[in-house]
Amino acid sequence: MNYLVLGSGLMGKEAARDLVNSSGTNRVTLADVDEGKALSAAEQIGSEKLEARQIDAGDEKRLQKLMEEHDVVLNALYYAFNETVAKAAIRAGVHSVDLGGHIGHITDRVLDLDEEAKKAGVTIIPDLGVAPGMINILTGYGASKLDEVKSVKLYVGGIPLRPEPPLGYNHVFSLEGLFDHYTDPSLIIRGGQKREIPSLSEIETVYFEKFGPLEAFHTSGGTSTLSRSFPSLDCLEYKTVRYPGHAEKFRLLVDLNLTRKDYEVKVGEMRVRPRDVLLAVLKPLLDLKDKEDVVLLKVLVGGRKNGRNIRYEYESVIYKDGENNVTAMARTTAGTLSAVAQMIGGGIIRKRGVYPPEQIVPGDVYLEEMAKRGVIINEQEYPIGPETEPALDRA
Repeated sequence: MNYLVLGSGLMGKEAARDLVNSSGTNRVTLADVDEGKALSAAEQIGSEKLEARQIDAGDEKRLQKLMEEHDVVLNALYYAFNETVAKAAIRAGVHSVDLGGHIGHITDRVLDLDEEAKKAGVTIIPDLGVAPGMINILTGYGASKLDEVKSVKLYVGGIPLRPEPPLGYNHVFSLEGLFDHYTDPSLIIRGGQKREIPSLSEIETVYFEKFGPLEAFHTSGGTSTLSRSFPSLDCLEYKTVRYPGHAEKFRLLVDLNLTRKDYEVKVGEMRVRPRDVLLAVLKPLLDLKDKEDVVLLKVLVGGRKNGRNIRYEYESVIYKDGENNVTAMARTTAGTLSAVAQMIGGGIIRKRGVYPPEQIVPGDVYLEEMAKRGVIINEQEYPIGPETEPALDRA
């Protein structure tokens, strides 16, 4: 199989590394608008299977032509390119996966291409990061074991192993994306009804193995396509995990309109977006650099099975790969993107069209593939009696 990775940033580079280490891969092209960046990433990986190319994803004709030389495209670009890349993949007649970014309905627009993808005989799977992505696959796997799904609660955090002031946080993906997740409202289902509530709200205390107490709070985008895939849920919630005190500090920044895309102020004779200033201040301050990070993940899927109340719980604590200097977030995100791309390339996933991860990725295979990459996801099944029924809605 020949694979094309778009974007030679951290996630793209690690996805390319994962691909060249697979016996089922013949050739990998790592393409970026900055050819020097792609060449540097390819040199660091150091594989004869890998070549670097220059491509501007905004040049749709060149992009399509490059895609036609490959079997599967892995889109590791900023989420604003997801629809463009998916359309180009359909025209080129190749399969495509992306890292998602369920903001501004971008994933909905990719899903709307389903009929075109079916006619082209290709598979498109968006939202293959961690959240959305890994949590969607695990939700779908838990749901497949139930006769009726009633509750889905999701907890995910990418945090530094050793927190430092002022925010106890270091960015492991786009700060622009983080601002969006904190600023936009969060979609939840409660009492069977869809609702939007403020992000950074309803803080609760959570614990993971060797970690806690931590705080968890609502953020936008995390539930992604789950409300469409499971429209009859009584409860659906996604919360981001951080060290205590983080949400309150960021809530102040949001309340001061410092994170909004659509807000400007006049400073002297200039119009300035406070968001741009805040980004410029925080990017160097919150840079992870060589520090260690950890990804914490918990997926709770509750419902009915054989007339009984059952909950499936998936939990993982992922650390940085110090030997290869790969962050925990890159291990989980790039590993998920590459593993699913290879399921398509290897014929494990055969359905054609556009599908969210929870509807098409086989959870049992995914657990095995991630374990091969050192990402262990523990699964537990809990019977829930009438006296503990509310536990369906608790972490």
